Amino acid sequence: MVDFLGFLTMTPSPEELTALLEAWSHGDVAARDQLFPLVYAELRRRAGRYLRQVQPGQTLQPTSLVHEAYLRLSAQNPGWKNRAHFFAVASQLMRWILVDHARARHAAKRQLKTMVTLGDEAGSQPRELDLISIDKALNELATADARQARIVELRFFGGLTLEEVASTLDMSLRNVNRQWRLARAWLYERVAGSA
Repeated sequence: MVDFLGFLTMTPSPEELTALLEAWSHGDVAARDQLFPLVYAELRRRAGRYLRQVQPGQTLQPTSLVHEAYLRLSAQNPGWKNRAHFFAVASQLMRWILVDHARARHAAKRQLKTMVTLGDEAGSQPRELDLISIDKALNELATADARQARIVELRFFGGLTLEEVASTLDMSLRNVNRQWRLARAWLYERVAGSA
């Protein structure tokens, strides 16, 4: 039996995580089960970072978001390359979960507005944006520039730092910074124009 709480305080090395991911990729279900307690704290930190950007009163909690994402991750096996690949896929799943959650709330209330910020600065002022509109605009951006859309997804929904995005996408930090600024400006203009 795995001591779940004991693993929460451990910080495994990237090599240990990669070894478990590779074993999972080869069908080792025990490796998958060992992985969750090791990545739980990091997934929860990333989910919390995103959800803190959302208006108070948000009904989805980081724990729920992480558990739902992990259930979806457990149901697939994309042939994990490494730790960065795992967290990139987790970020994408968290985006889908959040959008599904917003759609469900939108259907119930007819109009869901969420205060979010795409800014990096601590003093960035949240703007009232519709999460569903952000998702639609992000899909449009993916058609125009898939890499910029992936950067936004990893930063906004996945909570990755610019350095982590650069590593995940194998890009220079300078290029990621530039693409992030361009994508943010494009999304704000697109979402504000549709409001």
